[in-house]
Amino acid sequence: MALVNITIDGREITAQMGQTILEAAQAAGIDIPTLCDHPALEAIGACRMCLVEIEKQRNLQPACTFRVSDGMVIHTESEKAVEAHKFVLELLFSERNHYCMYCQMSGDCELQNLAYRFGLDSWQYPRPYTPLPVDASRQYFVMDHNRCVLCRRCIRVCQELVGNYTLGLGGRGAKSMIVADMDVPFGDSSCISCGTCLQVCPTGALMDRSSAYRGREVEVERVKSTCAACSIGCGIEAITRDNQLLRIEGDWDAEVNNGLLCVAGRFDPVDEARRRLFSPLVRQNGRLRAATWDEALNMAAKVLNASGADSVAALVSPRATNEALDLFAKTFKGVGAANVGNLEPVPEYMAEAEGSLAALDEADLYLLVGEDLSVDHEVAGMAVRRGVMNRGAHLVIVSDEANGMGEMARYQFKTDDVEQAIALAVGAERPVVVYGASAGAALPKLREALADKAQFLGLVPGSNGRGAVAAGLGGAFQPDGIKAVFALIADDEVDEALLAALQDAEALIVQATYESPLTQRADVVLPTTIWAEKSGTFTNTEGRVLELQASLKPPMSVKDDLEILQALAEKLA
Repeated sequence: MALVNITIDGREITAQMGQTILEAAQAAGIDIPTLCDHPALEAIGACRMCLVEIEKQRNLQPACTFRVSDGMVIHTESEKAVEAHKFVLELLFSERNHYCMYCQMSGDCELQNLAYRFGLDSWQYPRPYTPLPVDASRQYFVMDHNRCVLCRRCIRVCQELVGNYTLGLGGRGAKSMIVADMDVPFGDSSCISCGTCLQVCPTGALMDRSSAYRGREVEVERVKSTCAACSIGCGIEAITRDNQLLRIEGDWDAEVNNGLLCVAGRFDPVDEARRRLFSPLVRQNGRLRAATWDEALNMAAKVLNASGADSVAALVSPRATNEALDLFAKTFKGVGAANVGNLEPVPEYMAEAEGSLAALDEADLYLLVGEDLSVDHEVAGMAVRRGVMNRGAHLVIVSDEANGMGEMARYQFKTDDVEQAIALAVGAERPVVVYGASAGAALPKLREALADKAQFLGLVPGSNGRGAVAAGLGGAFQPDGIKAVFALIADDEVDEALLAALQDAEALIVQATYESPLTQRADVVLPTTIWAEKSGTFTNTEGRVLELQASLKPPMSVKDDLEILQALAEKLA
């Protein structure tokens, strides 16, 4: 790319042709004030906070949209520029309710920080303040229109990044407000509660219910890690204080998701309501009682040894790390367990990683089979939404059942009519076949017809299903003829199907984080850590090995998966 020489505040720098003044300044470490700008969004120059003085230009220009040219001389802190910055701020503070001492964002608000930066200590204009509504109809966050500065970041992320187009601008002039759909309560709208708008809001207009008033930025800790909600492996930042998880944010630097998260990754882990297990339990006289770790592990080993290897089965959750899965496989296959299975088995046709999530942002046709992206792997669904809504790509669904993405689909075919879907894919330039664990008989036909035409992207079930396959643990659990079962459930969900599969087991040892009907039936319960207390690696659906970094310390009476498995392996040897 061609380079140009420019001068900013007397400093000569080299910039790339096509960059904006703001981009060139940021690359050189020069700070220009902004409010509506966000690095993940297209610049719109709405707030006018970044106005700069450019020699030979009659008027001040917005740095976020004005492109550099060779020889340009720019002043970001000239008298005219600084006065413009102050004027914009004074106008913003003259409207709506910006009494900072009553706002949960005080101390972390971008508007407040700019006021301090430019020395604002009072309002320069009369304030015809009329109270505006507070929309608390959403489960996880609140919209306070009194704090809004109409930067439109929330609207833009909903459109540009999520592709959902829930948010818009209603009204005119001073009566303009952020609205959902056709101005309905946010809780009744098409909002999918991904929370991206919440993360980019620069003021206290969007308030997270869980973390509000629980700690300013200087009081919290941030740890980058990997989401454990599904096999996408989104990069996250866990925000904690005093060993409590306050909230989860998307990591803008993560290549997998580029900052996006779904409701399952952002809000569900913080909204955990299950009762935590804090002590090992053993069954005595028909009832579970608290025990020491040695007592519980000795009883577990005794039960497994007494049952005989050919009558022992081991079941593992794909929420375990790669390291725990490897040790689990080594432990139970090493003692000759009759069956070692996966709580969420991976079909054989998904055993190998295939495709790249990045292909979703290039496709002109998505052929979706055996997967509902409105329920599972939602961040991949956001990429599909972007493609359909922003680039005009077509979505074709092959399914015999209703699909949550159906409203966006150009066509939807039954499995028996897959040939019609194939014909559409053949006519596309860059088709991508996105398939899941329920693809079934349609997938071989698609492979045969589109092998040289389409990219295929498999979305495996389970958080670390790919790691389970690598450890030889991708297969289904077979309880027939089994006397004793060791189940590493961790912090996974326990459903009726699992309970039914284990109902005939004579002995049950459960390694879990939370109380459940399964732990209530167990003979031995071994309490383990939640995902936020683990360090290790996951392998995502693409085959990327991603780091899981502990952001919380576990309770003293709880051990992690590796420690428990290692201690048990020694007793089984």
